[in-house]
Amino acid sequence: MFNNALNNIVSETCTHGYTCPMYNTIEFNTYLSIAIVVAIILAGIAFIFFFKDNFKTKEINKDDYKDIERELKAFEKIVLDKIITEKGNIFQSDLVEKTGFMKAKVTRILDRLEAKDIIERKRRGMTNFIVLKK
Repeated sequence: MFNNALNNIVSETCTHGYTCPMYNTIEFNTYLSIAIVVAIILAGIAFIFFFKDNFKTKEINKDDYKDIERELKAFEKIVLDKIITEKGNIFQSDLVEKTGFMKAKVTRILDRLEAKDIIERKRRGMTNFIVLKK
């Protein structure tokens, strides 16, 4: 398709016929486009095989957080429990919905959990993505 489109463009714009220098670039541009596609495919395959361990979600066990939960207040425990239930990753807006707390209350609780280095907030559009750190 690329080669046909390139031939059509050159034939429509070049008035000198085959003596036009643009005709000499068709072959180069075709090979260049093929090389780019092959490089993208190889990069994708390498990415899948060499970095696949980074995509595995870690197993989160509630027992691992017993020591941390002892130091938390009741509402902080509820929020932490919801984050653990969601395998350590949840949008802040979903956390508001699942806990039933007001947005401001969830924000204050998350502020405290973040200050204790238990969670990390990452900005995603109009909401935050909450990630369990420990």
